[in-house]
Amino acid sequence: MSMYFRFPKRNDMKIIFPIALLALLAAGCQKPAPVKLSQYPTTAKVDTVDTYFGVPVADPYRWLENDTSKETADWVTRQNEVTFGYLKNIPFREAIKARLNEVNNYVKLSAPMRHGDYFYFFKNDGLQNQSVCYRKKITGGDPEAFLDPNTFAADGTTRLAGMSFSKDGSRLAYLIAPSGSDWTHAIIIGTSDKMQLQDTIRNLKFASIAWKGNEGFYYTSYGHLKGTSRITAKAENQKLYYHKIGESRDQDQLIFGDDKNPKRYLWSYLTEDERFLVIGATNGTSGQEVYVRDLNDPKGKIVTLVGNQENDHSIIANQGSLLLMQTNLNAPNNRLVLIDPARPLPENWKDVIAEEKNVASFSTGGGKIFADYTVDVKSLIKQFDATGKFEREVELPGIGTAVWGGSRETEKEIYYTFTSFLYPTTIFSYSIESGKSALYAEPTLDFNPDEYEMKQVFYTSKDSTRVPMFIVHKKGLVMNGKNATLLYGYGGFNSVMLPSFSASRLVWLENGGVYAMANLRGGGEYGEEWHKAGIKMKKQNVFDDFIAAAEYLIAEKYTSSDYLAIQGGSNGGLLVGACMTQRPELFKVALPAVGVMDMLRYHRFSAGPGWAPDYGTADDSKEMFEYLKGYSPLHNIKPGVSYPATLVTTSDHDDRVVPAHSYKFAATLQENHKGNHPVLIRIETNSAHGASNLTKNIEGTADAFAFAWYNMGVLPPIAKEKM
Repeated sequence: MSMYFRFPKRNDMKIIFPIALLALLAAGCQKPAPVKLSQYPTTAKVDTVDTYFGVPVADPYRWLENDTSKETADWVTRQNEVTFGYLKNIPFREAIKARLNEVNNYVKLSAPMRHGDYFYFFKNDGLQNQSVCYRKKITGGDPEAFLDPNTFAADGTTRLAGMSFSKDGSRLAYLIAPSGSDWTHAIIIGTSDKMQLQDTIRNLKFASIAWKGNEGFYYTSYGHLKGTSRITAKAENQKLYYHKIGESRDQDQLIFGDDKNPKRYLWSYLTEDERFLVIGATNGTSGQEVYVRDLNDPKGKIVTLVGNQENDHSIIANQGSLLLMQTNLNAPNNRLVLIDPARPLPENWKDVIAEEKNVASFSTGGGKIFADYTVDVKSLIKQFDATGKFEREVELPGIGTAVWGGSRETEKEIYYTFTSFLYPTTIFSYSIESGKSALYAEPTLDFNPDEYEMKQVFYTSKDSTRVPMFIVHKKGLVMNGKNATLLYGYGGFNSVMLPSFSASRLVWLENGGVYAMANLRGGGEYGEEWHKAGIKMKKQNVFDDFIAAAEYLIAEKYTSSDYLAIQGGSNGGLLVGACMTQRPELFKVALPAVGVMDMLRYHRFSAGPGWAPDYGTADDSKEMFEYLKGYSPLHNIKPGVSYPATLVTTSDHDDRVVPAHSYKFAATLQENHKGNHPVLIRIETNSAHGASNLTKNIEGTADAFAFAWYNMGVLPPIAKEKM
């Protein structure tokens, strides 16, 4: 396979360290100097007990749920003092951070998007905290900086959370997220002069914005906040409005939504010709109701296409008065159907592209239909004509992940990105007529993929289910069970964990580490059946899959329990928390990030109610309560148990998975843990559900790598080089 990105000539490359020394040190033959751990802060306990179906459940750290109290703020300060006091004394922490800055310092580009007379794209010069939006005239000329999120806040922690252009490209609504929060506000500008209009829309969360012409747009909003905390406030009673440019928000027209369905999330978009307004509604992360309105009819009413949330549906385009919809109704791997809104019942749907054995997602462009198939967690793209007749398979650059977004019906090209663990994200243009891809933009960075190898293996889980996993490491790895290994997983919400490139991950790999990513049930790698095999009363399957992945890596001598770290974020943080409490002896290090740790109360905060279709709630039934309590990480910490060295991470502005999950988990772990392994919590400031800028991302990654290597007793080669 040919590689499309350039490498520095060998005599220009910085030789980091001798290979023989790398192998020797990574095997743990030299140990880092001891670091003193300060005493954990004392965490006050309260006499709070909830009763579920007659069963009392104590919650002694309930007070940490109050994110606005001085007591919680003081606790955060004291915990961070202990944690950062420990981390800063790891002798190679700064060397790791310096190397992470080096490997991330290269130009990164996004695929271009056409709006009006311009191509818009994002560019990061290397270490900019936020990528800058540029534009370039379609007729040619030099790019110009159009919108720079680095100017939104002095510390670079305010993100650009979304952009929506009017069809002619003359106006733009963009979302600003302070500290990376899910709560945003929309700013409206004219693209010719970049002047801001007096139409700012505030208090948005999970918002969609859809322009009708350039005179106004549809948007979803929760209205005014209820309660005192933007972090814990429930996301309830979302509604769809229409805003006309120049009018006050008080005059906005309510289009859809009511207070009878408080848990329902809404979103909307228009078909490319702006004939149909499409409205989606769901109580969770899967299963959607679908509604449409024909905007060509001034008296047109909203029509129900799908009135239940039993399956996944998405309108991808229209063909005149008919609608193309992706659905997994009677097709767990998805099919594409044509619907007449006047006859919307499923028995009237006409198959355009039938279900195949692999999971598909569909898009359109240039008068064609494209199917993006996931084949054993790798991309395969097929091109069809407008009637669903197969034309060709798109030849991709290799085995990996194609991010294929489609294009407008009048365009002749599609821009897509391709990536894999050993393939830096590269942009290609695809000719719809010829079926040929051409290199559009490639990164230049200090990385030679020939020094590494990637493989996909299939292992057997507890119930004999065959589960895929990717493993990446330097060539020549000695299979002696002593390689520092980082095992990552997610397993939830129908999400697909595809191979992708990470410059930061190179620091782990080039220092002799092994990286493994398991594709667990609960995700969408094999369609809806794979997803449903890891939800509600089957959630334990996800943890069993992850544990079996660890056991495979140990059995095959990649690593051993003394050199194995597990990592995951959000639902993946729940995964790590559950596995480390179920099998504490199996792992040396646990890195749960922004995890859902209290499975009995998660649905009482922020976006939590939307996770109930995957998790179930403790209020549903006694059986569901007992099942959740049986694996809830917070409720399964036992006194006197030696848990892995644990670095819990969260952020003070996380308004998706509220930080109280991590606070209560860390306090309980510190109270009950027996042994010399540190159990710490690192609480980022001015960030939300993930790092709010690149600087914080690099610092957090450096701390995770340093903590893992140090507690494995491994002195990474980079430490030797910097000494």
